[in-house]
Amino acid sequence: MINRKKTAVFVLALVSVMALIVAPFFGGSANAIADSNGIASINTKLIMLELRLPRILLAYIVGAALAVSGMTFQSLFKNSLATPFTLGVASGASLGVAVTTVFGISFSMLFISSQVLFAFVGALLAVALVYMLGRINRVNGAATTLLSGVAVSFTFSSLILCIQYISDKTDSYRIIRWLMGGLATVGYSEVLTLLPFVLTGLVVVFIFRKELDLFSLGDEFAISRGVDVRLVQRLLFLATSLMIAGVVSICGPIGFVGMMAPHIVRMLIGAGHTLLFWGVLMFGGVFMVFCDFCSRVVIFPVFIPVGIVTALLGGPFFVWLTVSKRSNYS
Repeated sequence: MINRKKTAVFVLALVSVMALIVAPFFGGSANAIADSNGIASINTKLIMLELRLPRILLAYIVGAALAVSGMTFQSLFKNSLATPFTLGVASGASLGVAVTTVFGISFSMLFISSQVLFAFVGALLAVALVYMLGRINRVNGAATTLLSGVAVSFTFSSLILCIQYISDKTDSYRIIRWLMGGLATVGYSEVLTLLPFVLTGLVVVFIFRKELDLFSLGDEFAISRGVDVRLVQRLLFLATSLMIAGVVSICGPIGFVGMMAPHIVRMLIGAGHTLLFWGVLMFGGVFMVFCDFCSRVVIFPVFIPVGIVTALLGGPFFVWLTVSKRSNYS
């Protein structure tokens, strides 16, 4: 059994490497890297190195961040439907970015832009609200958590609509396109901007991977094993909020990755977070690269926002997960 789980992680690692190597050669009008003489043209090199490779790296990082965040929320709330989207965390981060966009708030604090900072505050506020509301009814905690997340999400989404309504046409259009979720990038600036936030969050989650195993069995069990539940929960909430804030501030809200990746990988390698962490990270990255590829080639030359692709794939999966017995966390 252990060998099978390790084999699954190894296969995911190979697929990740192959995706990062092969994906830049496909998509769009220039699918070949060499001309008729077998010599790569300058234009093709520019497309490969300055457009496709940064976009694929960004997609992989975003997918990994969303997937690991979803895994963390599912373990903390002990519910496989708990994700940055269903808990309202993405909506909270989106509200923060919308505020900076419409009201022209722009500054930098310790190399952190105003967009990331406001997104972080919004995400953290959403997590805090859902967590507090979920503790009110511990008997039916899973249902309360999901309903609280839906309520918080709708509230923040309504505020975003209000901000969009009072903004001018230019800002309103920017918000609409940004809310669809996209990975458009030229060069490596967005990759380098996002990477520190994601790496910080991933390191924190990895450090507490054993505590996540205990949380999956219940807070009382974790306390009996000497875990400072509140401290660890707060650190994990901060880590996931930081990752979501970075992703949303650069790419907009991208849904369903945080739900699908952990659930699928959990079926392959089990619930132990030592292997689950790496499996979810790599599966999320590869899945996002695949979704980005689909967004670029399905109706070429039109590029579909990647958030639409993930929603089209995640919607049916969410329905299946809801109506099946697998909706209960295990």
